[in-house]
Amino acid sequence: MSFTRIALLLAFALTPVMTTFADEGMWLFNNPPRKILKEKYGFEPSDEWLTHLQKSAVRFNSGGSGSFVSGDGLVMTNHHVGADALAKLTTSKNDYLNDGFHAKSEKDEIKCLDLELNVLQKITDVTDQVNTAVKADMKPEEAEKARRAAMNNIEKEATDKSKLRSDVVTLYQGGLYHLYQYKKYTDVRLVFAPEQKAAFFGGDPDNFEFPRYDLDICFFRAYEDGKPVKPEHHLKWSEAGAKEGELIFVAGHPGKTDRQNTVAHLEYMRDRQFPVMLNMLRRREVMLNNYAERSDKNAQEAQDELFGIQNSRKARLGGLAGLQDPKVMSAKRAAEEKLRQAIAKDTKNAEAAKAFETIDQAFEKFLPDVVEFNLLEQNAAFNSQLFHIAVELVRLADELPKANADRLREYRESGLDSLKQELFSPAPIYDSLEIAKLADSLGFYMEMRGGEGPVTPYVSPESKRYAEMLSKVMDGKSPRTRAAELINGTKLKDVAERERYFKEGKKAIDASTDPLIKLAKLIDPAARAARKKYETTVEEPLRQSYAKLAKARFAAEGTESYPDATFTLRLAFGTVKGYTEDGKQIPAWTTLGGTFEHAEKHGNKDPFELPASWIKNKGKLKLGTPYNFVSTADIIGGNSGSPVVNRAGEVVGIIFDGNIQSLVLDFAYSDEQARATSVHSAGILEALRTIYQADGLVKELTSAGK
Repeated sequence: MSFTRIALLLAFALTPVMTTFADEGMWLFNNPPRKILKEKYGFEPSDEWLTHLQKSAVRFNSGGSGSFVSGDGLVMTNHHVGADALAKLTTSKNDYLNDGFHAKSEKDEIKCLDLELNVLQKITDVTDQVNTAVKADMKPEEAEKARRAAMNNIEKEATDKSKLRSDVVTLYQGGLYHLYQYKKYTDVRLVFAPEQKAAFFGGDPDNFEFPRYDLDICFFRAYEDGKPVKPEHHLKWSEAGAKEGELIFVAGHPGKTDRQNTVAHLEYMRDRQFPVMLNMLRRREVMLNNYAERSDKNAQEAQDELFGIQNSRKARLGGLAGLQDPKVMSAKRAAEEKLRQAIAKDTKNAEAAKAFETIDQAFEKFLPDVVEFNLLEQNAAFNSQLFHIAVELVRLADELPKANADRLREYRESGLDSLKQELFSPAPIYDSLEIAKLADSLGFYMEMRGGEGPVTPYVSPESKRYAEMLSKVMDGKSPRTRAAELINGTKLKDVAERERYFKEGKKAIDASTDPLIKLAKLIDPAARAARKKYETTVEEPLRQSYAKLAKARFAAEGTESYPDATFTLRLAFGTVKGYTEDGKQIPAWTTLGGTFEHAEKHGNKDPFELPASWIKNKGKLKLGTPYNFVSTADIIGGNSGSPVVNRAGEVVGIIFDGNIQSLVLDFAYSDEQARATSVHSAGILEALRTIYQADGLVKELTSAGK
């Protein structure tokens, strides 16, 4: 289940608490489900067990999870998590994304262009420090600014003191604030990747389905000072792997859930947010497919992004189906009514009763501006990597001269090194793909705004100003002509040019004649205004309201519960278990032999065509070896690449997907049919040994911890 790199339109990060049942939960490592595990499974994780798993887990800045699996800095993740790095390393001579890669020695390992890995070292509760900064009589704009300043300053102080990446994480939508501090690795090298046909066997038709037959793995190595890292913690490999009915754990970084949004909020997502989002994803998918079909070169350039779009489209459709399910919404209404009754009985939480109304009104107040926010601030109108670089440079020139406390969150001092790693990446950018993407999104801009004014149902009093902005952006040209003019005219592909703008700041930006810099400057005031209105009309009222509801839940249910996902490290658990679908029993796992049967069933044609290496070595394989398996673990996008471990903390698999029934997990957990899908540790070893003759890698994995 890949963590989408698409900026979700109006994707609100709301994180209140909930009551758990079954194997539900994306738990904090500093508040694990000890009671549930002891009562249900007779297992009590020690502090040492939790610390070992926490510090073995890895977060990929490109989106996804991983883990240290040897004492020499070897990191395992999914092929589709590593695909961004593979695509950037791919050249006309070496197509690492499609053909795979195997470094037979450390000297053969290839340095990634801009990959950053984070390993969580420490969690500190800073709730009082953040809340003290916000006074009860502050207006929303003042409260947002004060809270932002407090978080920026806490992070800078922590970074200066520890030299670790330091992020203040909002939990329970303001119920708690925790400081997460990470060891950061920026010298990361590619060790092994299978062919795309093996990693994503079955392609889009099999995505989010089960049974599956995918070797969705990739190995990197973290380096420091030119030498492989010797991590304090790494996971031991289980050669036998997961067994049916076995208790397993997942340590990963789930992206975002909205399980305790109010009913009104969920209805807004169902009726307004998701339809617009899906419209954009569908048109981008069509555009990228058309682009890819023109030539093999185009297909190579668009492949990674097209996968991300297709994955996001399917995931969002599954989420929308959940919101359209009367059973799901009825359960949400019943849970909300129970909370309302608890609030009504508690005179100490009188303010919480008003929170539901405030949340409902926030969306209604913002409707006239939601389109402009999405188009300009969320860049729905400007789908271009080069334009994104231009926006970053323009805003950095304005933000860096400010005190750290006053900067927008993405330009805070503690995050600058990571931002520069991305901004100055030498990764290839393809002009023809940039033109196609930008032309399509400018067309989307015209559709949403109309040539003379808004044609959407969200009519703003400022519609004339919005129409004038569109006119200035297009400059009297068609989307295709304007996109070609902008991309062909910019010099921002040159990393040295980006570095010059960053170093010289506002002086260079003001003097620039670069068309993309000029366009970024043109829209920046309107984009900032839309962002400010969102923050004060929606984000801050929702933050305060959900914090009040969280407080009410704390009072009614206690604090032994988990917050919604925030792309920070979480612990999930479950059992290896099949399920019933359409009256048919779906087994808990597939086998390597089943892969060949699945290919033959579909005529051995793309996307069910196995690589030549598999066909060549079929007779040598132990075909009965478990390959992919499902479990009841509670996971979503962002968990891709998460290690699956047993009670002993040994790797028994790696998460790479969920079945179609799992797509509702963004909003509600169920273990009836929803399943997490993993590659089995025994299947990984058998493929490495027999198909790829990766004996050195197998030896490193199986000797880890011995």
